[in-house]
Amino acid sequence: MDDPYQNNVQGFEGETYPTYGEGGQDGYPYQSDYPAQEEDAASDATEGHDEDDQMYEGEYQGIPHPDEIKEARRAARREARLKAKLAALEEEETLADQYESIMEDCGHGRFQWTIFSVLGLALMADGVECFVVAFALPSAEKDMCLSNANKGLLGLIVYVGMMMGAVVWGGLADKLGRRQCLLYALAINCIFSFLSSFAQGYGFFLFFRLCSGIGIGGSVPIVYTYYAEFLQMDKRGEHLSWLCLFWMLGGLYASFIAWGIIPHYGWGFSMGTEFQFHSWRVFVLVCFLPSVVALGGLVFMPESPRYLLENARHDEAWMILQRVHDTNWRAKGEPERVFEVSQIKTPHTQDDDFIEIQSETGTAFQRFMVRQVTLIKQVMKNLLSLAAPELRLNGLFIAIVWFTMAFSYYGLSVWFPDQIKYLQYEEYESNTKLFHREKVERFHFNFTLQNQVHKEGQYIHDRFVGIEIKNVKFEDSHFENCYFEDIKSTDTFFENCTLKNTVFYNTDLWKDSKFIDCKFANVSFHHPKKGCHLNFQEENDILIYLVSFLGSLSVLPGNILAGLLMDKIGRIKIIGGSMLVSSGCTFFLFLCFNPGAVISFQCLFYAASAAAWNGIEVITVELYPASKRATAFGVLNGLCKLAAVVSTFIFSKFVGITKIVPILLSFSALVCGGLLSFKLPDTREAILQ
Repeated sequence: MDDPYQNNVQGFEGETYPTYGEGGQDGYPYQSDYPAQEEDAASDATEGHDEDDQMYEGEYQGIPHPDEIKEARRAARREARLKAKLAALEEEETLADQYESIMEDCGHGRFQWTIFSVLGLALMADGVECFVVAFALPSAEKDMCLSNANKGLLGLIVYVGMMMGAVVWGGLADKLGRRQCLLYALAINCIFSFLSSFAQGYGFFLFFRLCSGIGIGGSVPIVYTYYAEFLQMDKRGEHLSWLCLFWMLGGLYASFIAWGIIPHYGWGFSMGTEFQFHSWRVFVLVCFLPSVVALGGLVFMPESPRYLLENARHDEAWMILQRVHDTNWRAKGEPERVFEVSQIKTPHTQDDDFIEIQSETGTAFQRFMVRQVTLIKQVMKNLLSLAAPELRLNGLFIAIVWFTMAFSYYGLSVWFPDQIKYLQYEEYESNTKLFHREKVERFHFNFTLQNQVHKEGQYIHDRFVGIEIKNVKFEDSHFENCYFEDIKSTDTFFENCTLKNTVFYNTDLWKDSKFIDCKFANVSFHHPKKGCHLNFQEENDILIYLVSFLGSLSVLPGNILAGLLMDKIGRIKIIGGSMLVSSGCTFFLFLCFNPGAVISFQCLFYAASAAAWNGIEVITVELYPASKRATAFGVLNGLCKLAAVVSTFIFSKFVGITKIVPILLSFSALVCGGLLSFKLPDTREAILQ
């Protein structure tokens, strides 16, 4: 019968230790696995050794030394930690692989095309936003009497808002969800776009356009991140490229409705003299319609399942994936196909646990503040994690590519129309009529005065009634006993003139701004007009809208080419090739001596650079893991808008001075970014991590 007190102890490496109670030699409870030594042999083994040097007694009996046991335990713990790390890494990789398999099983069909349309409208709203101020500014500057400094600030404020919005909404989208943040961003854009159309003062209009830009700034980083997480690997590059077409549609939409609305002065209304709603305000109001439609469609779209899985919301993600699967296969005529996925691996996160623990205590306000502070900390932590060693080098490369591409593209986008206006002005100025030392007495001016310079003239007992004076300058002239009534002026000035016994009634010839170093004697100004004169025929030339329309349309070939080749030749070749070809196109700008040539080379540049934009946006989505994807895209898109602000300011300073600096700057930036893009990894066959 087995001894009930018998205790077999297994040691390290499968070694068996002596058992208790098995009748050892001389009745001792322990028995060695080695044969017993003779007494003399044992004595010889220890002879000549001091007591301190004597070996551990248990070694003769096969019992490990206590130090060996401790070291073995440490090694076991190290091995366990290593296995845990490997298991965690394997779990993350398994999630990415499994998610890709699920998307392949769900297929590409009706669901993707539906969300493609909704997100495309959000991207279209971003494209419209870039053109709103540019089209409205020629009329707005007259309506609100803007100085050159105010005009420049208004042109830049939209990009500043979009830069801020891209960083903020991109960071929040990784913590609050892609759909939820896009809803907030579009709602803010709709509200402040609507308010800006009614703002009468420059300050309010500037503030509302800034807030509108902050809202729409989140559309680009969230739209691409959101849509990419519903696409399988072999469809991703192509369909993200097709999504870029909506930005082009935004430019076409803005150009078309600007041409159809702004020149029609009668489409507005007024309420007294303090509230004016001219046609350019109707244009601003209509421009927020794509954002409204996108907002309404997004309400019916689900959250990204990949975001839900990253935040351990397994059940919600599973239901959305089942919806994608069933929607696509029902549309393909196979409703009997069953979504067979039962388990999806989810990474363990603890960000939300801290919030929930805090929400159990304190007042409602304290809980709200804890959540907001915690959210800010999480966003900042995620933002700083972009500088991690495994992301740092590729992040630096893609950031330089973004900046150089945006610097050239947005800088030339401002330079092209300004250069056209300058060439038109030169041509107009060459036809200026000069009147020197003319003397006009008792004459009634009842016709338009345009593009004239009058030097050292004398006007005595003359009447200027109900006429327009456009681009007219009176220098060193003398006015005596003259009468001005109901005058509308554009770029008209009196310099070093003398006026005696003259009356100005209901005119916009203001004493403080239209008269430079003039002398007045018994001159009166009665009922001066408020606001600035809007000349819709002059300020809204059809060429302005035609240039923008053709520029937006010219990117169509580049978008189509990028969509067809993105998954065939890869993102890197698309980006590098497109940027280098675009750099070559900039040298043709030396041949631009008339508006027609500028328009032609503008279209050529836009067509060549469109493919690079597509490739940059696709590879940005694929370079970063799901937990950092929207944050990284937001930072890079914010950097893009910063480049737009810098280049817009620099390039505008050289209009009419020299073409060499803008051309060399854009060429250098494109070559640098194009060559550096070949250092980026090829993500064509990469699974979204």
